[in-house]
Amino acid sequence: MYEVELKVEAEHGPIRERLSELGAEPRGRVRQVDTYYDAPHRSFAETDEALRVREERDDDGRWIGVTYKGPLVEAESKTREEHETAVEDGDEMRAVLEGVGFAPAETVEKERERFRYREYTVTLDAVDGLGEFVEVETEAEAVEEAREGAIAVLRELDLDPDEQVRTSYLGLLLEDRDQRDASNVQ
Repeated sequence: MYEVELKVEAEHGPIRERLSELGAEPRGRVRQVDTYYDAPHRSFAETDEALRVREERDDDGRWIGVTYKGPLVEAESKTREEHETAVEDGDEMRAVLEGVGFAPAETVEKERERFRYREYTVTLDAVDGLGEFVEVETEAEAVEEAREGAIAVLRELDLDPDEQVRTSYLGLLLEDRDQRDASNVQ
């Protein structure tokens, strides 16, 4: 199964209004804190993989999970193989990862507001240090069909699929940090 995702940078106000007009079903808000890890045996930055521990909080409580994301499988979207499972104790999961040599690399924090529109989840993300983004995603076996559907949803939201951001939030934060570091050296 693949996670097929398209993401664009966009202000949330007009998108929220458009989702309401389209009859999208609100699915709630959450706060997510994602801790990403570097592997001791290969560079995830070079292989375009990711391993993270996510803590998610909403009004109903807390969920903790660990996720592996494989490399992108196509250039037209952020489609990748993904495996995720819940864990009972985030601190213990982090201790297990660190015990076998994985090192925390970066933390990404965001507020997410989710909507269901057709077979897609539309997420309004406010990412600390980056700004506001809209993601349209679904899980699918048929990648091209799912991608084309996600493009159609972006257009219905009055967003331009050609402005898609294929870099992960982690990648964007690291790029931003590297640019700040480079400007401090000069």
